[in-house]
Amino acid sequence: MGYFYKLCEREKLFLLLSGISLILIIAYFFYRSLWAVLPLLPLFFIYRRYSRKRLIHKKKEELRYHFKEMMEVISGYLKAGYSAENAFLEAYREMKKFYGIDSPVERVLAFIKTGIENHIPLEERIREAGEKSGIEEIKEFAAVFWAAKLSGGNMVEIMERTAAVIGGKIEVENAINVTFASRKAEQKIMNIVPFFILTYLDVTSPGFFRVLYHNLTGIVIMSICLVFYLLAYVMSVKMLAVEV
Repeated sequence: MGYFYKLCEREKLFLLLSGISLILIIAYFFYRSLWAVLPLLPLFFIYRRYSRKRLIHKKKEELRYHFKEMMEVISGYLKAGYSAENAFLEAYREMKKFYGIDSPVERVLAFIKTGIENHIPLEERIREAGEKSGIEEIKEFAAVFWAAKLSGGNMVEIMERTAAVIGGKIEVENAINVTFASRKAEQKIMNIVPFFILTYLDVTSPGFFRVLYHNLTGIVIMSICLVFYLLAYVMSVKMLAVEV
């Protein structure tokens, strides 16, 4: 499913640097020791994997949104008298110009374009693109397009109906996101509040937490606090994760 959602070098670097920063922050606030980085390394890999999944999810949603626009563009070319194959080729040029060469929608259209240039049936290539995308709407469109292409169905109507269905789902998701926007903002604030509290106490009362560092009892207590913090973070993310 990651065929169209490969991370660019800039995104990979961001994941690496943000993961390192996270581990260093935890090592400082919870243990006051660089040696703590070593046992915290598994957390780095968990974070990187989780963040990568979130980035891919965002790319997937971006593709679904742009796929709606792609259907509208192709529908316009079909109305102008283009064949289905040429309509997809023109859409590739247009979408690449608007969204860039590494965007998910450009990769989908480049995949279809390569198939057309290699004389692979368009309906077969769209079916493969649907499977590789992992997006149900694209898979459903591919199945309907296959049937319509073989039976001579109304391509323009299929494109417009697909765009309408995806557009309706996006509108529902946007409405839900607006409803939960304040809660998500609160969640992000609450995630960093403990670190601000610790910093404030460190500045105003130096040595207040000294008893919790560099001894076995303190390490155990701070490790328990870290586990509870991570559990609270995971629960807050799951509670606000809404799928339509």
